[in-house]
Amino acid sequence: MSKCQASTCLAFFLYKEACELKEIKNNTIKTMQKGNIGVTTENIFPIIKKFLYSDHEIFLRELVSNAVDATQKLKTLASKGEFKGELGDLTIHVSLDKDTITISDRGLGMTAEEIEKYINQIAFSGANDFLAKYKDDANAIIGHFGLGFYSAFMVAKRVEIVTRSYKEDAQPVKWTCDGSPEFTLEGTEKEGRGTDIVLYIDDDCREFLEEARLSSLLRKYCHFLPIPVAFGKKKEWKDGKQVDTEEDNVINDTTPLWTRKPSELKDEDYKAFYRDLYPMSDEPLFWIHLNVDYPFNLTGILYFPRIKSNIDLQKNKIQLYCNQVYVTDSVEGIVPDFLTLLHGVIDSPDIPLNVSRSYLQSDSNVKKISTYISKKVSDRLQSIFKNDRKDFESKWDDLKIFIHYGMLTEEDFYDKANKFALLKDTDSKYYTYEEYQNLIKGEQTDKDGNLVYLYANNAEEQYSYIEAAKNKGYNVLLMDGQLDVALISLLERKMEKSRFTRVDSDVIDRLIAKEDARTTDLEADKREMLATVFRSQLPKVDKVEFNVEAQGLGENVAPILITQSEYMRRMKEMARIQPGMSFYGEMPDMFNVVINVDNKLVKEVLNNSETECAADLTPLNLSLADLNKRHEELHKAQEGKKAEEIPTADKDALEEVEKKMADEKAKKESILSTYAGGNKVVRQLVDLALLQNNMLKGEALNNFIKRSLEMIG
Repeated sequence: MSKCQASTCLAFFLYKEACELKEIKNNTIKTMQKGNIGVTTENIFPIIKKFLYSDHEIFLRELVSNAVDATQKLKTLASKGEFKGELGDLTIHVSLDKDTITISDRGLGMTAEEIEKYINQIAFSGANDFLAKYKDDANAIIGHFGLGFYSAFMVAKRVEIVTRSYKEDAQPVKWTCDGSPEFTLEGTEKEGRGTDIVLYIDDDCREFLEEARLSSLLRKYCHFLPIPVAFGKKKEWKDGKQVDTEEDNVINDTTPLWTRKPSELKDEDYKAFYRDLYPMSDEPLFWIHLNVDYPFNLTGILYFPRIKSNIDLQKNKIQLYCNQVYVTDSVEGIVPDFLTLLHGVIDSPDIPLNVSRSYLQSDSNVKKISTYISKKVSDRLQSIFKNDRKDFESKWDDLKIFIHYGMLTEEDFYDKANKFALLKDTDSKYYTYEEYQNLIKGEQTDKDGNLVYLYANNAEEQYSYIEAAKNKGYNVLLMDGQLDVALISLLERKMEKSRFTRVDSDVIDRLIAKEDARTTDLEADKREMLATVFRSQLPKVDKVEFNVEAQGLGENVAPILITQSEYMRRMKEMARIQPGMSFYGEMPDMFNVVINVDNKLVKEVLNNSETECAADLTPLNLSLADLNKRHEELHKAQEGKKAEEIPTADKDALEEVEKKMADEKAKKESILSTYAGGNKVVRQLVDLALLQNNMLKGEALNNFIKRSLEMIG
């Protein structure tokens, strides 16, 4: 018997066993009988009830599934000629009254003897051990040893079974129980075979007496049961209101799409089924029809949805069924992690549903199923790529989150997916990994033989850097996906002598170093002067640090470039998605500010600052020159000596010189800062660089606009 069959109620076992008995005498109940439900452990019934209360709504699945089992068994007997009567209408009816819910079927029914044997004798050994083992897993209790029937007591203060066996001359009987081990069994009146389960709903569960609530549960748990299930009558508008018709309101599709052959289905059938499953979702990208009967049984349809936000990732899930009986939408451990992002249905009787999650994760059948699904998905993606690459490319931006997640989490999937996974550049052209490597290896190999992949994650904000790269003959990738940061690290590990660098992480000549770094002819003191002038006008921002340097970049390059180290920026990005890297997240953002000494405007700033500040700087520069000379002499005299060998007077002299040098430098910086603060060109150049990097905001942005208008005027 399969694990799924074990999850149905006791009546299933009753029907199966009853049909295998050669002869059963039907009891005729003439007087009411009373007794206790037989258990091997004292007061086991209240304990069972306690555990079952952790998942109230599952009672409906259990009881309707029992009715389905009884009906299917009767159909089997009829097909074998063991039941010669008319099957007639086999619809299962769920009806709602003021205080009751009734589930009625026209299946096998039960005799008094069968009720006594299978309903009243809950006899299983080691009950205490069982309850201890599964105390935290309600689903393991429900259905085990036929306890599914008793899920009725999760919501009912009294339960009645009114039943009549299909056997000739069988007498109808009524079983009643109030949730304690006590019961009554008596004769009753009932037309025709089958079973009615009547639930007298408890006061604290009256939500289940609401038509809308019950309707939603039936759709959730019974939507694809193989026997028609009717809930009331269909309604129509009449005289301005909805009224019942004579037609049964059948709530389920008895032959859902996954039970049919793919050759019989059209694209519209799959789309219509998706709309039925997820009414508020956009049309899926494409789908995969699963159908395998060896070495395990599995059917289903998986859809690749269009994901527009993180909310969409959580909204809809894969639904798991067992022989068309809804089980759960928590499929972790049954399908690979990356495929939990998909939507759709999986139906398998070979998955042990009513056990702990740890058992699921170690079960061999589950592992085989997971491997099969992963292979099926990769084969389908490969097929689409080969047969219609244009269509595959058009869907890539929606597909990549699934593929990238799979590549990051499943080694086997990476080995397959790297053949059809795509890279997209800033011109919206798509390449396989191999194609792109061949495209850039000529121009984007650095002096050390490393292949450098340049990328942007925001084409608009990084436009000027992208253009600078293109002007050098480089190609720039667009990597703006949710998982691209992690993917980049993976690809760097997988690809030999390759590295990824964001296009704004350094000046263009240093991104892909073709030769040793160029030097500038500008004297060191003048480069320091420029650095001081522009540094003084950079904003003071919490947890942000600027490192300023002056360098020759060419006269046609912007006067100021702001870049951020690839390593530190990537670590901080990873810290946002990986809690274990929070150390990097707490570090300040560090930016490099490069002053282009070759630019015409920067040259003018240098000349003007030298002219305007000459009177104040000349004596300071002379003083600093003398101090530097004296510092070198003292330092040289102490060079190679141990600390204890250096006279105290010499140590004090060196310390005094260093203090004076610091004081003079501070004065110099103050003079240059004051000058820079009154120089609109300096402020404008700094703000333009900040604006280019989306770092000019608030009051600073407002001041920039005012200054720009003044300078234009």
